[in-house]
Amino acid sequence: MRVAVSGSTGLVGSEVVASLSAAGHAVVRLVRRPPASGEKAVRWDPEKGEVDAAGLEGLDAVVHLAGENIASGRWNAARKAAIRGSRVNGTRLLCDALAGLARPPKTLVCASAIGYYGDRGAEVLTEGSPPGAGFLAEVCREWEAASEPAARKGIRVVALRIGVVLSPNGGALSRMLPLFRAGLGGVIGNGRQYVSWITLDDLVGIVLHALRREDLSGPVNAVAPVPVTNRELTEALGKVLSRPTLFPVPAFALRLAVGEMADALLLSSARVVPRRLEATGYPFRFPELPAALRHLLGKGGTP
Repeated sequence: MRVAVSGSTGLVGSEVVASLSAAGHAVVRLVRRPPASGEKAVRWDPEKGEVDAAGLEGLDAVVHLAGENIASGRWNAARKAAIRGSRVNGTRLLCDALAGLARPPKTLVCASAIGYYGDRGAEVLTEGSPPGAGFLAEVCREWEAASEPAARKGIRVVALRIGVVLSPNGGALSRMLPLFRAGLGGVIGNGRQYVSWITLDDLVGIVLHALRREDLSGPVNAVAPVPVTNRELTEALGKVLSRPTLFPVPAFALRLAVGEMADALLLSSARVVPRRLEATGYPFRFPELPAALRHLLGKGGTP
């Protein structure tokens, strides 16, 4: 296939590009700078509302992963506007362009997030569960709705509601490792909040699965089959690293440190399960957390 990828230099995007290329697909990157001579790239600038639509003609599929990092700084009005705009406006710009093509792609795999469900305690959440409340839930609803022009054009749209991506090279796990390796890890808040996670390996596999499966469209929970509580995550990580986990982080301290982001990202609970992936036969490499952590941290966990 000929596949365009946005967000191609990020943690997930770089691995998606490598896997697509290794499988023999031709990858076209969406970049914000003028492409170099001979480079397989298409220029776009979501902030300016610009995209080289002609460069998108004749694609078989698009994987849209671009979006502002939600955890890169304390939230304020400007930061939240950037988070919302990068997802909603960028997706709408791309989908409007795809819908206007003479030869549009057959498939669009578009990132979303489990933030769609909000803070739901121990409720088991499937793709059919209603949206939650709060800033991230609102962003995710608008983000997914922004792909409607592509769907109306007849493009098969898959909205991957991505969980907490585990990788030692970026994201939440990479931030946790220094503290845990120093023996300073501990539960966050009361530790009862559910963490719906996915290894980077499986997330890349899910993207490729979504590209292949023509019977898959709409929302798809990109999470492992066995979500865990924060306490279970803490204990599992401590065990894999052979370190104590005796230093809890109280909720009030998190709120003082990072403000609103603490409740939205660290203290909220979303027990999400991948019903549609299971129904379409996606073969999880790491369905359970202990083996996933052993694999990621080089402790011998590959099935």
